[in-house]
Amino acid sequence: MPMGYRLMRFDKNLRKGVGGNALSRCNVQGDSREVCNTTISRNVLMSTVATVTMLAAGGAAGQDLTATYSHFGTPGLLEMPTAQSAPEDAFAATIAYTEGATKVTFSFQASEWLSASFRFANVELFEEPPAAGTDSNVERGFDLHYRLNDETEYLPAVAVGLRDFLTPGRFQSEYVVATKTVGDKLIVTAGLGWGALGTHDGFDNPLGRSLADRGGYDAADTDGQLASSDWFRGDAAFFGGLEYQFNDRWGAKLEYSSNAYPEVAGAVALPVDSPYNYGLTYRPRPGVQLGLSYLYGSQLGISGSFELNPNERAGGSGLEKAPPPIKVRAADARAAQSWDREALPDAALRSALRALLKLEGLTLTGLELTDRTARVRYINGRYRSDAQAAGRAARMMTQLMPPSIETFILESERRGIPVSAISISRTDLERLENRAGGTEAIRQRSGFRDASADAGMVEIAPESNAFAWGLGPYFRIDTNTGDGTVNVDAGLRLQGNYRIQPNLVLSGAIDQSLLKLDDDPSGIERTPDIQNVRSDGNRYGNDGVPVLQNLSLTHFSRPGPDLYGRISVGYLERMFGGVSGELLWKPVESPFGLGLELNHVAQRDSDMRFGFDEYDYEVTTGHLSAYYDFGNGYHTQLDVGRYLAGDWGATISLDREFENGWVIGAYVTQTDMSYDDFGSGSYNKGISISIPQDYFTGSASRGSYDNSLGTRVGDGGARLSVDGRLYDVVRGGHKADLSDTWGRFWR
Repeated sequence: MPMGYRLMRFDKNLRKGVGGNALSRCNVQGDSREVCNTTISRNVLMSTVATVTMLAAGGAAGQDLTATYSHFGTPGLLEMPTAQSAPEDAFAATIAYTEGATKVTFSFQASEWLSASFRFANVELFEEPPAAGTDSNVERGFDLHYRLNDETEYLPAVAVGLRDFLTPGRFQSEYVVATKTVGDKLIVTAGLGWGALGTHDGFDNPLGRSLADRGGYDAADTDGQLASSDWFRGDAAFFGGLEYQFNDRWGAKLEYSSNAYPEVAGAVALPVDSPYNYGLTYRPRPGVQLGLSYLYGSQLGISGSFELNPNERAGGSGLEKAPPPIKVRAADARAAQSWDREALPDAALRSALRALLKLEGLTLTGLELTDRTARVRYINGRYRSDAQAAGRAARMMTQLMPPSIETFILESERRGIPVSAISISRTDLERLENRAGGTEAIRQRSGFRDASADAGMVEIAPESNAFAWGLGPYFRIDTNTGDGTVNVDAGLRLQGNYRIQPNLVLSGAIDQSLLKLDDDPSGIERTPDIQNVRSDGNRYGNDGVPVLQNLSLTHFSRPGPDLYGRISVGYLERMFGGVSGELLWKPVESPFGLGLELNHVAQRDSDMRFGFDEYDYEVTTGHLSAYYDFGNGYHTQLDVGRYLAGDWGATISLDREFENGWVIGAYVTQTDMSYDDFGSGSYNKGISISIPQDYFTGSASRGSYDNSLGTRVGDGGARLSVDGRLYDVVRGGHKADLSDTWGRFWR
């Protein structure tokens, strides 16, 4: 995807919705009131190539890795783990290929000691066709790796890990491993493995007879459930290896593997003629590792790992235009209590401020002036941080506001509604701009509260046209439609919106498919008692004619103090249409919020036109949601309620948001739908990542590149994919988020 496209961050609730959600979308915040020209859709294994490509384009800046990545996407040798860790907060994507088998892994070093990984593995080499009871040859795995100590002069680093720690899979294993560097070129590793890592020359479990038995892999098992009953059970085996670094770029690996890939459940085992594996690594630049290997005496393998670190900016910083300096008033002028409105009328000030804010990418929508106070309302269409937008607005106000005005009140507007008010002393701005510690001082002296009522505010009509549109390509790959088929859809998307009022928008999109590859467009009937609310997704838009992706009218409101409202009516997404309403209580200064959403929707016809007759299915869904900001960039959300298939349950998500805009998160959905009815995966779970566009370019932008990877998009735990959910619309203007990025106030 060209870096120049304006790709705006999408509502994170979409990550849990319909298959083929947007990888990158424009203007769901409505801040710039533009329409995106490119929408790219994705679901699991094959779509991850987009994220890997993006990571490869960025790379990491300024640091050579002390650890290299294995074929399993974690710090390791070739297939065996080591006790090393990636740099803290590093995010890596790895693609590894051997004949007939492909593994794609995303790893995140969540702390100095703990890392987590999420992997897709295409295991067609093991088994073709899929065994009874399975959906496909795509296996999903979650790994945890915890380093117990740092390496010292005499002692190695020691780590313990769980590989594929959910319901037993072909790769499930546990290990304890030690790694020691010798000199500045050689790394020595030795470990003890269980499960898959205990199958070559295994011996009785050293932890005791009570742990001698292990359930093992069964292709017909319902997967996705925690498999703690198998951890560190069964036979154990030794593994180890050496890694030698010739120079900053080239390295070699020798590994003794404890994985014999035995034949299980009738599956054809990976040929293992030798436990010894050999490999070369090449790092052409920091953050990029390429590998060539010879495995088990019979297989050639290639791999690529691409690492980014939120703490190391790839595209430099501060490329945006420098802000104008604060205009300091003379001492005698500062003492004035009013100004001559005939010499400097309000209308002239509004016109001048509108022009100045436009230079900074801000749109003035309202202004209230008194002798001592100026209250300004604006839309931030340029800066990822609302704190930076507030700082730019305040600087511009010092340029032209009459000297008697001492207090600036800055109200950020999103989707046509004000979300907060920041009260700043003009004298503080003049005194603290160039003072050491001025950033924190201005934050402590500022007031944060709910935006005031419109009374007294002079509304300023927008200059831009009320109608905006765009035409661009879309691309959707769905490898998890419930029956294991792989479906590809590519074409053109025409989308637009019409702003009836600032807070009332009619929006829609029409798709024309140009390439559609469906292994089985008929869909499946998983059970007669459960509606195919998502597993029939591959049936939608198969006629080869233009289809209505969505068409809805959305109204945002402020029904009371600390309250926000949304009502959406129409064809809300590709599979459902109806009415969606939401109410959010979120005080500006509180880290806590509560929301309630109710929807009554009907399933659309698969031709994606205007009808609802094909399925004759209506459902009322809704969730009570709780939000909490723990500080330091950690956000959690709990949704409890009813899902599209009528199942009741809850979704919990945890996000880590870095000061530079990176967001890495994970979510889990559990409902009362039985594991057997739900199918492969047992319940919804996955990870998500959002990388701000300015991370790569260094220029101010509200755009981001987003992806989410889940175990499946099935009928259980499926939530309506409606645009504009309120928490993500408003929280960027509230105190917690403003404080997290307040360091950008003076930029």
